[in-house]
Amino acid sequence: MDKTFYIETFGCQMNAHDSEKVVGVLLEKGYREVETPQDASYIFYNTCSIRDKAEQKVFHRLDTFKRESGKGKVFGVLGCVAQQEGEKIFARAPHVSLVAGSASYSKLPQMLVRLEAGEKRVTGLKFDEQEAFETPFARRDNPYRAYLTIIEGCDKSCAYCVVPFTRGPERSRTSHSVIAEARQLADSGYTEIQLLGQNVNSYRDPSPAAWDFATLLARVGEIPGLRRVRFTTSHPRDFVKDIIDAIDQTPTLCNHVHLPVQSGSTSVLAAMQRQYTLEEYMLRIDWIKKARRNIAITTDIIVGFPGETERDFADTLNLLDTVEYDSLFNFKYSPRPNTAARSMADPIPEAEIARRHVILQEHQRAIQIRCSSLLVGAVEEVHVEGRNKALNQWIGRTSTNRTLNFTHPETDRDLVGTYLPVQVTRAGPNSLVGAAALDGSESIPRVV
Repeated sequence: MDKTFYIETFGCQMNAHDSEKVVGVLLEKGYREVETPQDASYIFYNTCSIRDKAEQKVFHRLDTFKRESGKGKVFGVLGCVAQQEGEKIFARAPHVSLVAGSASYSKLPQMLVRLEAGEKRVTGLKFDEQEAFETPFARRDNPYRAYLTIIEGCDKSCAYCVVPFTRGPERSRTSHSVIAEARQLADSGYTEIQLLGQNVNSYRDPSPAAWDFATLLARVGEIPGLRRVRFTTSHPRDFVKDIIDAIDQTPTLCNHVHLPVQSGSTSVLAAMQRQYTLEEYMLRIDWIKKARRNIAITTDIIVGFPGETERDFADTLNLLDTVEYDSLFNFKYSPRPNTAARSMADPIPEAEIARRHVILQEHQRAIQIRCSSLLVGAVEEVHVEGRNKALNQWIGRTSTNRTLNFTHPETDRDLVGTYLPVQVTRAGPNSLVGAAALDGSESIPRVV
């Protein structure tokens, strides 16, 4: 069979970057990526298992495509669902030939050789500590912004979360390897880097340098050529004030912290095994709000965790009012395999979880409308990411990670990759609208 492949990605930035690694490894070995599964000999689904809905979507996609036009094709399930379900996937979807977790992507070409030689089913499910990070041939999908994994896995064992089972224990890269790759990316023209990890701020340098996350963050931010450095996702237990100090002192570090709280109730946090109280979380919020820079705060919240009372839910709504998050990801609790919460008493009925989900979303939407309106008239620097031709608007992102759609008088000019000052003229709950603030020297040239 020919060496054409198609890959579809489900999940977070970690999964998106994992797919970049898969594509890069396969291209280097002579495989060719195609745009549709119909044109591919190999079809890969890089999966997320954080919620049951995401997992079921993968199996639905597998079943649908197999029925429609899957004859003669090789199917592979990659990522978190692959690690979680292992060889059970073969029983559930017999047309699947490959099951491989995220730590085995560098070995993917060898696995395909085995399939091409006649093996019916191949797995790659070991947590190899030396091969959990970047591959030498990762294909970057964005020419200006690059993901960089600095830590894999999780040691926290939250009661609802499958990550320790699908990504393995925490293992950090050496600071030398992170800095070397960040410099190489900057030299190649990337002006923005996003440091990634399931708990990115739990980073602990295994080399004799023994840098902590705040030190690494600041050092990456000092690399010539970089304009912006972001990081996600932080765990509150390991979030120290030194991180805020680094943001204050290093101009390239973005004005944005994503700090998942999950609940505004200390009793629910204890049941979730989050390893901090609401008071301890609010201390970190206080550090952020007292910073010299105006740092946007975003979060994750789960509604309907087993045992969550109306009082607990009210505490979460009160937390939104107190912090005034710039945005949040709101999830309905979903029982996951191997987790402590799966067998907990007092499950919340699905209808009630759905009700709380809607209430929280509406509550947060009102906060975002109110807070975004305060930005009207302000001038924000945006990194231009694309263009909406239908609306004749450019699409940019601020340092605070807000989307800002704006007009520019030079309609024939390609602005993608540049940094521009834009004055905000309108504000909505999820994005801003503006116009380029021209002063004769408005553009910071693209690095090519």
